[in-house]
Amino acid sequence: MAFRAELRPLSPAPAARPDVAAAYGLGCAPIGNLFTPVAATAAEATVGRALERGVRFFDTAPHYGEGISEQRLGAALAGVDRDTVVIATKVGRTIVDAAGDPVPVGGTGTSTVGDLSRDGVLRSLEGSLARLRTDRVDLLYLHDPADVDAALRGALPALLELRDQGVVRAVGVGMGRTVPVARLVREAGAALDVVMPAGRLTLLDRTAEDDLLPAARARGVGVIGAGVYNSGVLADPVGAPYFDYRPATPDQVDRALRMAAACTAAGVALPTAAVRYPLRVAGVEAVVVGARTPAEVDAFADAADADVPESLWAALDHAARASAAAGIAPGPHD
Repeated sequence: MAFRAELRPLSPAPAARPDVAAAYGLGCAPIGNLFTPVAATAAEATVGRALERGVRFFDTAPHYGEGISEQRLGAALAGVDRDTVVIATKVGRTIVDAAGDPVPVGGTGTSTVGDLSRDGVLRSLEGSLARLRTDRVDLLYLHDPADVDAALRGALPALLELRDQGVVRAVGVGMGRTVPVARLVREAGAALDVVMPAGRLTLLDRTAEDDLLPAARARGVGVIGAGVYNSGVLADPVGAPYFDYRPATPDQVDRALRMAAACTAAGVALPTAAVRYPLRVAGVEAVVVGARTPAEVDAFADAADADVPESLWAALDHAARASAAAGIAPGPHD
């Protein structure tokens, strides 16, 4: 399944590869200094490599680097025809300085605080547009709206108003917890265009398939996968044994190692399988993969071409269930 019309470039670039452009996006949290500082020139090179590989969908947020990710993405796309790319960003958090005060429009800060009010949404988007150097956003998410009632009262109506005005083309919700998002889908109905369950639609954690995906399918809401490596354990269970930004549990590492062994036996890299998995799930339209270097972009772009034997998926399903069969409880995720 490819992006719905609202999320496709208005003018597709002739050189863009259909398989990558229609299914994969660049997650821009890493170029906002997530975990590791990234030089501005390196960030620009990463975005440039994504464009060279046919990627046309870019996902960022004010929370990523407290504005730095948006700022760097805007600089990297400054010479690119705006109609040939799709930009997604988020609202629901306000960038503040060291004193806790909101930064000037378009500025960067030291942290973010939640704000699901209508005014907070409008101010947040105004700052994002300035940092991104654009007059519109293609997809605007509510970012981690833990207070669903506040989101329904203030933020969601503001998003729908912005979509009606043409300032944004589509609206959605992005969050690492599925229960609040599923409730928003049920209560907002077809008002939402897409949801992005970060880290909950992976080889290791399939929580979104329990509640969120059925609700989204019933209401025609699209799904975008993200956090496919679960913070590292599905990229390198030995060298980066992290799950949701914390050390992975022994069970999570064990299952990831079982999956890695199955992938090795099939001649496929575990990260390739992790990138490809969400697209096998009904209703998933695309996958966003974070990268901080051109080499990391190549890794997920190459996954689109990799030959993955059908038999591997059954082996990975078996590995995912192995610890449960042994009576080992999975780690917390919600």
